[in-house]
Amino acid sequence: MLVLIISSCELLEVEEFTGTCTIILADGTSITTDGIEVLESTETITYRDEDGKLWSLFKEDYESYDCN
Repeated sequence: MLVLIISSCELLEVEEFTGTCTIILADGTSITTDGIEVLESTETITYRDEDGKLWSLFKEDYESYDCN
């Protein structure tokens, strides 16, 4: 018997910002990084810290961001 499994793929829209970016966190502190990616559907920000570690911030974790 042949079973076909069909799955749907959701198109993810990611906006990439290059240059210096400042992220204002919910507690009022800030993070400065070189570039970020924002997943438009959830407004999740992904960035790398100075050690190259990858981090994600969800909408409730930050207030705003600005990239030059």
